[in-house]
Amino acid sequence: MIECCMKYRVIVSGTNRNHYISQKMREPTIFHQIEDIYYPILAVVGVLVNSVAIVILSRGKCGLSKCITHYLVAMAVADLLVVFTDVILFGVIHFHFPGTYLDTTPARSLIHVLLYAATDISVWFTVTFTVDRCVAICCPNLKTKYCTEKTVSVVIRTVSVLFCLKNIPWYFVFEPEYITDNVPWGDIVSLSYCNEAAWVAFHSLSIILTPFLPFILILLFNALTVRHIFVASRVRRKLLDQNKSENHTDPEMENRRKSIILLFTISGSFILLWMTNVVYFLYWRISNIGYYTGPHDPVYITEQSGYMLQLLSTCTNTCIYAVTQTKFREQLKNAVKYPFTAIVKLVQ
Repeated sequence: MIECCMKYRVIVSGTNRNHYISQKMREPTIFHQIEDIYYPILAVVGVLVNSVAIVILSRGKCGLSKCITHYLVAMAVADLLVVFTDVILFGVIHFHFPGTYLDTTPARSLIHVLLYAATDISVWFTVTFTVDRCVAICCPNLKTKYCTEKTVSVVIRTVSVLFCLKNIPWYFVFEPEYITDNVPWGDIVSLSYCNEAAWVAFHSLSIILTPFLPFILILLFNALTVRHIFVASRVRRKLLDQNKSENHTDPEMENRRKSIILLFTISGSFILLWMTNVVYFLYWRISNIGYYTGPHDPVYITEQSGYMLQLLSTCTNTCIYAVTQTKFREQLKNAVKYPFTAIVKLVQ
């Protein structure tokens, strides 16, 4: 019974966290020193890059369609929420500023709800963006009805509401570690979470929804997109070869190429950065791991490394936009130059 609960204290839902490890696991090691540096840096970088992405994309001057722009802004907002809840509130403040109100059981339980909701929404926005691009490329008849601003707004709102509601039960999973002056502090997983069928079903549903089903859907829709691209490209190339005109430029294929590059880099980045976490979870289930031998245990290091990579995925999209989108890169340069030009004008 206790061993079962220890497993769930180590791995809860689709996100793993070293906060569930006992204090013995927080012995000073090189890996923990890396974590203590990594998470504050990730917090600063995550807030900065996602805020910049939101501002630049919201202006609508990056040469992207309004559908793509809405999805990218929504993904940046979701990533920013993950950084704020999971990295800052749940990580940096908890370890570097212990004993605050955020360490009380109600606050910790609420943070769990927020971070799981933000993580789910961030992941599923990537899925819906992949579906949108697949429909736009593979289904021209459906594109005019599905790939619209109204549909994007409905999808974004629906995903947000559903996963906020889905994660409310996390508030009732945890119990206080201790009570001081009638104030509950800390959070440990309740025994009922390990034993009751409803909680076991909820845990299984959480694992399926994030990240296993998104992995399958992203790979499936990208495979359909790639297949359609190869067929369409072959047909259009034959048509161009038959054209006697010397100008063989194809604006439609060029726009499609840019959209495909953006799609594949975003979804590919998601899969690569979540892969360690997914593989670890499968290993954990097959090997039936109940505890760690110590902070130097390779399994423990693998788990925490996977979580670090998972959170890094909240900062990569802005870099992808800067590399793959020329107009976004121009807007970013203008944003960086603006303070300096403003100072020069003020001095003059």
